[in-house]
Amino acid sequence: MENKRIIQVEEKVEPKLLVPLSIQHMFAMFGATVMVPILFNINPAVVLLMNGIGTLLFILITKGKAPAYLGSSFAFLGPAGIVISKWGYPYALGGFIAVGIAICVLSFIIYKFGVKWIDVVLPPAAMGPVVALIGLELAQTAANQAGLIPHDNIPIDSKNVLVFLVTLAVAVFGNVLFRKFFAVIPILIAIIAGYITALFVKVVTISEVSQALHTHLFKMPNFQLPRFKLEAIIMIFPVILVIASEHIGHQIVTSKIVERDLIKDPGLHRSLLADGISTMLSGFVGSVPTTTYGENIGVMAMTKVYSVQVIAGAAILSILSSFIGPVAALIQTIPDPVIGGISFLLYGTIGASGIRLLVDAQVDYSRSRNLVLTSVIFVTGLSGVALQLGKVTLQGMVLGCIVGMVLSLFFYFFEKFHLTNEQ
Repeated sequence: MENKRIIQVEEKVEPKLLVPLSIQHMFAMFGATVMVPILFNINPAVVLLMNGIGTLLFILITKGKAPAYLGSSFAFLGPAGIVISKWGYPYALGGFIAVGIAICVLSFIIYKFGVKWIDVVLPPAAMGPVVALIGLELAQTAANQAGLIPHDNIPIDSKNVLVFLVTLAVAVFGNVLFRKFFAVIPILIAIIAGYITALFVKVVTISEVSQALHTHLFKMPNFQLPRFKLEAIIMIFPVILVIASEHIGHQIVTSKIVERDLIKDPGLHRSLLADGISTMLSGFVGSVPTTTYGENIGVMAMTKVYSVQVIAGAAILSILSSFIGPVAALIQTIPDPVIGGISFLLYGTIGASGIRLLVDAQVDYSRSRNLVLTSVIFVTGLSGVALQLGKVTLQGMVLGCIVGMVLSLFFYFFEKFHLTNEQ
């Protein structure tokens, strides 16, 4: 049987593969990353620029040892939306910068005190479900984006379903059947197949691309300067809890995929520092905060291509597309059912990575501690339960992670003082 060749983190990719592999990563992140600036009512071009720059900085700061694409963070939507409605977007930028600085401070604390605490607060029985929740809690988002769930009495459009099915089918069967060159770009081929289907059934048109060719061949992104207001910063600041939990989860799931401990080398302090600097710089020029992206982690898991050179290529393409009007317009025309079809598979792959973590760690579920930990985290993350901290809502994977950490600490001290019924 022929297995896919793994392209490791530090490996160089031949030129004929580099461009399509990089495009694949850019397309995977694009749908979600431009959604945030659209919701904030700002031009996505500056976001594409800063996400690309942030990703290159991440690769530099982590010494090329941690493959990750930095896309737009959804964690800030709630509190930043309130700040924007009260005082305007520049004051939200001030809050983004404050959170970026706080993430850098947190990275310094981790640098000084190490990461051994992670094994205590997130043992495998807790880490497995936390990682799985990163993908599973987004399952409904993918279904919504694909147009599979009716809203406001609007029936499901059969054209959207067809586009979704073609995209998903090519991604699924391509991953199993494609060989050689095509075996490493099944996601890109699926996106192209879905897009062609969307054109055929008239779900999408390319009039915007045509217009951009004639009017906006080259276009500068719209930059904005931040303003600072203590009340706005306090409103946005608790998001750091979400960012830290999400970042640790992403680094651990990526570690499992590439089969290297990225928490230790290049170190959690380096990856967090890069994330913080990227978020801070984005705030200074009018972009949105960044975070490591689950979609791109999913692409790596599916294709077994982990090369940071490919991630850097995607970052450079993102930067270029922020200045080239027709390219940005073309990518923006990719219809939701195509993105939904890809996300359907990628989010599931991340969920499966969490299950794999439990299997690899040989978690013993005859022990009450392990069974309780996994059970409570899964139910907390998937139940829709939310905890409100000021203007920040903790739910899903983040709330599940926090609950898991608290429970793990209790169990750690119970065992340390020989209080459990298993001792």
